[in-house]
Amino acid sequence: MIETTIEVSAPAPRSRSWRGRLYAWYLSSDALKGFTLLSPTLLVMGFTMCIPFGIMVVMSFWTQIGFEFDTVFTLGNYAEAIEKPVYRALLLRSLTISSICTVVTVLVSYPMAYYVAFHVRKRKMAWIILMTVPFFSSYLLRIFAWKVILGYNGVINSGLKGLGLIEQPLAFLLYSPTAVVITLAHAWAAFAILPIFISLEKIDRSLLEAATDLGDGPVKRFLGITLPLSMPGVIVASLMIFIPTVGDYVTPTLVGGPDGLMIANLIQAQFGLINNWPMGAALAFDMMLVVAVISLLYIWVTRKVTENIA
Repeated sequence: MIETTIEVSAPAPRSRSWRGRLYAWYLSSDALKGFTLLSPTLLVMGFTMCIPFGIMVVMSFWTQIGFEFDTVFTLGNYAEAIEKPVYRALLLRSLTISSICTVVTVLVSYPMAYYVAFHVRKRKMAWIILMTVPFFSSYLLRIFAWKVILGYNGVINSGLKGLGLIEQPLAFLLYSPTAVVITLAHAWAAFAILPIFISLEKIDRSLLEAATDLGDGPVKRFLGITLPLSMPGVIVASLMIFIPTVGDYVTPTLVGGPDGLMIANLIQAQFGLINNWPMGAALAFDMMLVVAVISLLYIWVTRKVTENIA
């Protein structure tokens, strides 16, 4: 009996549809999965940030006529923002106050973060919480507290007069740029402590031990190892303080006085009492553009300096 074997060839597989290929690409891409998980947040940010920002940019090219908008394209608002000295002076003052506030806050916060990172052995997070929790109280409450401390008959002036160090109260403490810097530095200190502490905590302690074995002293170890490796935290802390403080208008209003007003106070007035929304939008966009350029330059310079130190 002769057996015959018949081979039946399997049907050629159908090419997957575009849906199948898209689904396979989705399963193989971790980045796409991450974007999918973030999509609700991105949508909310799009509606709450990007759309208002786009409206502001478009409005900056309009003109306010009474209570109506002239939607004819014009660069008059930007020309006025550049030509008028008061706008340039307020922007320069805002950048100066924010820069000083950033430096003061980082200089005060760095030793606190350094102490917790290198000298606290147990319950470091408890120390961080104790340092930062007071800063999450009411912002207005802290501003009014500083008004009491810095006032003409406040805590500082009363203490100095009681010690006989001054005869008349120090008038520059309140309603001045000094008061704005002090209040903002205290208000934003928590946002500087956290990133600096994280950078210090990630430093490999064996590097410091090796530097000690090679004869480096504390200062050389700090300048050669600790400071360069902690610069990412310092950069993040600086940007987290500088960017929002440029646009702060509550603190200058309450403790700044005429000499402590900033560009954000003028922007708020343009949208309020002055009722010139296109001009306010142009000033806001100018401020954002200047802050973005300064921030990028700061990141580039600090990285170059860190590389040279290392």
